[in-house]
Amino acid sequence: MSVTLRRATSEDVPFLVRLVHDDDIAPFLAAVRAAREEDVGREVTRSNDEPHAFGVYVIEVDGEPAGTVTWEVVNKRSRIASVSGFALDGTYRGRGIGTEAARALQRHLIRALGFHRIQMEVYGFNERALRHAERAGWIREGVRRKAYWRNDEWVDGILFGLVEEDLDVVDDQRASR
Repeated sequence: MSVTLRRATSEDVPFLVRLVHDDDIAPFLAAVRAAREEDVGREVTRSNDEPHAFGVYVIEVDGEPAGTVTWEVVNKRSRIASVSGFALDGTYRGRGIGTEAARALQRHLIRALGFHRIQMEVYGFNERALRHAERAGWIREGVRRKAYWRNDEWVDGILFGLVEEDLDVVDDQRASR
């Protein structure tokens, strides 16, 4: 099985829209996430127009679209990117695909694009994403208590980060298995 990442194109927009509307995915994505076809299309265009500042990627398994992830520069001078919108179609879950895709993204952002730090935030109620983040080697850094209004209540945001030294540890652990 081959898991790869590639930058999304306009042909991917229908897949991406379907994915963000999936009943098992939508409740866990940011409330402000692009979900309409024209908005997703604008993000894909921006990703292709600003490849070093913003990315909408498609996760593929053996050449078939299986998920998505987005990243954006949040501090150019300090070379920090924020990762968001990680979503995997339900038919691909439970086989390590998400973990492999996350690690590929980490290596790509830090080693290929030269970011010093990558970070992300996960809703505190999203147990599946919290387990996934830790399996993929993200370092839990803190909690934004009751930071977001979701599902008629205030929920925590769990902060994760990764710098190159952390990535080296993850790669070493993987190689020793």
